[in-house]
Amino acid sequence: MFVKREKMEKITAMGCCGWFGFSFAKKSNKIRGLGDSTSCEFLLDKELEDEDDSFSNRDVTDHGNVEDCDFQSPTKRAEENLRYWQHGFICREFPVKETHGVLRSEDENGIKTVNEYVYERKIGGGSYGKVVLYRSNIDGKNYAIKSFHKSYLLKIRVTPSETAMSDVLREVLIMKLLSHPNIVNLIEVINDPTSDHFYMVLEYVEGKWVFDGSGPACCLGENTARKYLRDVVSGLMYLHAHNIVHGDIKPDNLLITGSGVIKIGDFSVSQVFEDDNDELRRSPGTPVFTAPECCIGETYRGKAADTWAVGVTLYCMVLGKYPFLGETLQDTYDKIVNDPLLLPDEMSPLLKSLLEGLLCRDPMQRMTLEDVAQHAWVVGEDGPILPYLCWCKRHDLQKKTPECSETDGLL
Repeated sequence: MFVKREKMEKITAMGCCGWFGFSFAKKSNKIRGLGDSTSCEFLLDKELEDEDDSFSNRDVTDHGNVEDCDFQSPTKRAEENLRYWQHGFICREFPVKETHGVLRSEDENGIKTVNEYVYERKIGGGSYGKVVLYRSNIDGKNYAIKSFHKSYLLKIRVTPSETAMSDVLREVLIMKLLSHPNIVNLIEVINDPTSDHFYMVLEYVEGKWVFDGSGPACCLGENTARKYLRDVVSGLMYLHAHNIVHGDIKPDNLLITGSGVIKIGDFSVSQVFEDDNDELRRSPGTPVFTAPECCIGETYRGKAADTWAVGVTLYCMVLGKYPFLGETLQDTYDKIVNDPLLLPDEMSPLLKSLLEGLLCRDPMQRMTLEDVAQHAWVVGEDGPILPYLCWCKRHDLQKKTPECSETDGLL
């Protein structure tokens, strides 16, 4: 890429050239494995359509290596690693339901069901499959269900050593660890080892804050942007405290409940790090939200890259456009690394200082989420964003309380 030498010297050798594990062809606008051209739509979105939107009682006949891959075994190994990284603890009071049988049916009226869930309508596309609205015939609630074909996942190679199956398994295992009011909740995993179908049952969140990059008409007022940002930062602080990097913070992955609460969704490219070492190699996020250090080099700090994406998202919220967007992937990365951050003169000084801190190109000088939580613009009338007292922390405190009480009694 055409990255200026002096800029490269200023930015530490972190990050990864390429998107979603594919190499970037320096002398063309091609992404190997993704066709001959890079459109603006590609720069803004990484979603891939599911190969099969049909519904049938018959499973896909071309299973590939579904049976040979031992779908449960890599899950078990990955879960053991995640449990180790999380110090053997899952931050959920109630575990995710796991169902090992799939019953798909369609009645004479064309009403389709998967186990207890009745098909309502398709509501979106995920990274490797479709997202469908279902209604439970047990509790009557709506759920968003991600639907996958294992054979399809096994055909997609995202790195030289991993297929899309690895991404989906990692997404499931990470979401099984999490419970936070600003994170979409995983309710159930449906996986029949004899079937090609695999489902993630998620809580249904009513809407999205839709940002299409068309201009100021999409921008939010400062008060609304502040409220949304506080929710995002709270959820992301929780993830980082549990050694998880989201990897793709952007408006498309921020869902809004009927009461106006933001929930972070789509953990398909999230990664787990060990101890306090968040140095990562694979940089799979959406191009226009990619941090400068992820455009060059070989490694980058995951938490700092997430924080940059928060800054781009806030910029979108208040200005209704992207801070750095080129005609091609190469041009976009060049702008991210080299172009100055342009902010309107009339922007409030506090908001301007926050955006400048979040969109600082040097990851070592960039604001941390803890800094953001204490920033005057964020604090507003609501006070600083406090760390969430999650279930595992409450559990630890409960275990320590008797000891503290006994000690207090001796003093």
